[in-house]
Amino acid sequence: MTSNLNAANVAAADAHSREFLVFSLGEEEYAVDILKVQEIRGYENVTRIANAPDFIKGVTNLRGVIVPIVDLRIKFHLDSVEYGGQTVVIVVNVGERVVGIVVDGVSDVMSLTPEQIKPAPEFGVTLSSDYLSGLGSLEDRMLVLVDIEKLLTSEEMALVDHVAE
Repeated sequence: MTSNLNAANVAAADAHSREFLVFSLGEEEYAVDILKVQEIRGYENVTRIANAPDFIKGVTNLRGVIVPIVDLRIKFHLDSVEYGGQTVVIVVNVGERVVGIVVDGVSDVMSLTPEQIKPAPEFGVTLSSDYLSGLGSLEDRMLVLVDIEKLLTSEEMALVDHVAE
């Protein structure tokens, strides 16, 4: 009887766990809700747009859809922003929009249970805590969970819309 109870507990925990795509920016590991991710692509040259903010690298044509490309390394004010073989674009769906975000690399997909997700700290992270949905705590890893919709604020999304037109 005990084994059935344990199996039920594991099944219940699995039902409440959420999957996140883990990516790196500099030395830190971040994660976004996998349900927001459309695809992962290699970084290709983009068409630069005049008067766009620095973090908007430009736009690219993705199967007939004009997709703005946002470099999170610039957005998060990282010291060095280099494009290499590991640099990728995560194509995400934010509201009714498709946006590409440039990151240093993608490592894996992880499931986190509610117990593994801690509240975001108010300080000490490279970005505003407004963008954070929490911290994912695994044995020897700490993941900064990014709320991609809050990160690309409505004001910035208006810029992105303007750039894409």
